[in-house]
Amino acid sequence: MSYTVIARRWRPQKLSDVVGQRAVTQTLRNAISSGRIAQAFVFAGPRGVGKTTTARILARMLNCVDGPTADPCGVCDPCREIAEGRDMDVLEIDAATHTGIDNVREVIISGLAIMPVRDRYKLFIIDEVHQLSASSFNALLKSIEEPPPHVAFIMATTAPDKIPDTIVSRSQVFEFKTIASRAIADQLQKIAETDGIAASPEAIALVARSAEGSMRDAETAFDQVIAFAGTTITVEDVATVLGLVGRDLLFDVIQAVADEDGAAAFDLAGRAVEAGYDLRLLCRELSRLVRDLLVLTVDPSRMTDTDVAPEGDRDRLTTLLPRFSREDLLRSFDVLTRAESEIRNAAEPRYHLEMALLRWIHLRKITPLEQLIDRLEGGAPPPAAGPGRAMAPARVGPARPSIPAPSSSSGVVRRLQQSAPPPAPAEPARPAATSAPAPSRPAPAAVPAPARMAAPTPAPKPAPTTEPSAASAPAAGDLKDAFLAGIRKGKGLFYGTVVAEAQGIDVAGDRIIFRFGQAQTMLAGQVGQQKAWLETLAQQVAGRRMSVAAEVVAGAGGASAGGAARASSAAPGAAADLRDAAKQNPAVQALLDVFPAEVKDVTELNKP
Repeated sequence: MSYTVIARRWRPQKLSDVVGQRAVTQTLRNAISSGRIAQAFVFAGPRGVGKTTTARILARMLNCVDGPTADPCGVCDPCREIAEGRDMDVLEIDAATHTGIDNVREVIISGLAIMPVRDRYKLFIIDEVHQLSASSFNALLKSIEEPPPHVAFIMATTAPDKIPDTIVSRSQVFEFKTIASRAIADQLQKIAETDGIAASPEAIALVARSAEGSMRDAETAFDQVIAFAGTTITVEDVATVLGLVGRDLLFDVIQAVADEDGAAAFDLAGRAVEAGYDLRLLCRELSRLVRDLLVLTVDPSRMTDTDVAPEGDRDRLTTLLPRFSREDLLRSFDVLTRAESEIRNAAEPRYHLEMALLRWIHLRKITPLEQLIDRLEGGAPPPAAGPGRAMAPARVGPARPSIPAPSSSSGVVRRLQQSAPPPAPAEPARPAATSAPAPSRPAPAAVPAPARMAAPTPAPKPAPTTEPSAASAPAAGDLKDAFLAGIRKGKGLFYGTVVAEAQGIDVAGDRIIFRFGQAQTMLAGQVGQQKAWLETLAQQVAGRRMSVAAEVVAGAGGASAGGAARASSAAPGAAADLRDAAKQNPAVQALLDVFPAEVKDVTELNKP
């Protein structure tokens, strides 16, 4: 006697045997029990999930000698002949073969008026019905809408969108879904126990996952593995026969990425190539494993779900989970899906896989934006580029027009702050309002750096040039310095973007006044939003109750009454030296590396 494959030998014979389609089977059972039998059915779904099998079971339910019944006997002549495909009143038609209108007229339409030879119903099971031509559908339309009472149509398809809406609207549509891996594994385990096959749970789970929701594919693959391994099946046997990627290799790749070990990643890619794995399949399996990790980060309770975390993988999954954030896993999934697409048409698939793994490693060095903001607001400098962090690449392309320096009257001039201690006096000291010696002008080599580009540090207090009141009240000056230092320490980002742009900051009695130009109304509003925090800080510094206010000065074109004064115009030669020194400043060079601009003019300002 010839051998019958597992997929045919274990084909369901009644609705209770159909795996993973409870919505369909329960609806059909209730419809038959209540006598609500439609004239046309459409069974739609992916391959190997039970569409044609359910159609044959429905035919037995309608034509069983005990029927119509939800539980056909399976032993009467109609039940046996329908199961064997030789019942005269049940015509199973392959639409891919009988696609023309002449076949439809000859096989279906011409026989509608003829009564069944023996059975209760004449049934037409049309498999892959979407293969029919447009003219065939048009010829079939009237027959499906108003068939004789002894006729019913059962149509199965894997592409329901290709069936005309006129046919679908006249039929009851049942959607068959892919079957869960757990349900497939349970059915394979039942088959193995019945046939005396010793298969490990991990091996059966691997076969079930490779079937991608198709029971027929899983049973066919299991039959193939049995032919290779005999009565004892291991994970290695399944991977060898089906060409699947071993789980150990997948975990080793992800471990190498977590350790940021590029050498190990290249070595593992070489091992995959030498083992003969399909590199697209490798990327797909890595994507699935990354997805499982992401599911576990979102819902740790799924660790007991065998679809997400098979029992043999839980220890390694638990070890890898703390190594990746959700953002890391989302970026990883994008990298792997992109690599799978690139490998499809690549002349050297190995190179694309290696570059994808290296890109995956470097993406883990990205610092989230919220962490950078927290560091800036806490007064800490941004992370510097080094062995553990990639620098932002310089832009390559056509040069953009240079950005002109803003005028001082707009109040948006970048304030330069002393980045190095002042050198020995090289020029005569500026006249001061008091007898105290004034600090000399720094040499061009010590050009200040922009306050917003780096974490500011307290600079030496310049001698007042136009306001004798500031010189005559050293206590107010000390209070101002301490107040500004407190802002810089507590909210570095606010200091660099708002306080450093003020035209002047005055301390008058129990009041601290920020003065802004007319173009800085928004900055004045931000001071108002931080007023409560600023007044608390001022009270801590002064030891008494202080109030903070922001004023917009009409026509402010440089320094305000208590703010910074513009330095006198320098000679053309000195201005050129100052510009050259500014270009050599490390902070300015870093800014020019990022933005395609050039230094057009340099204005030296004292701090507020």
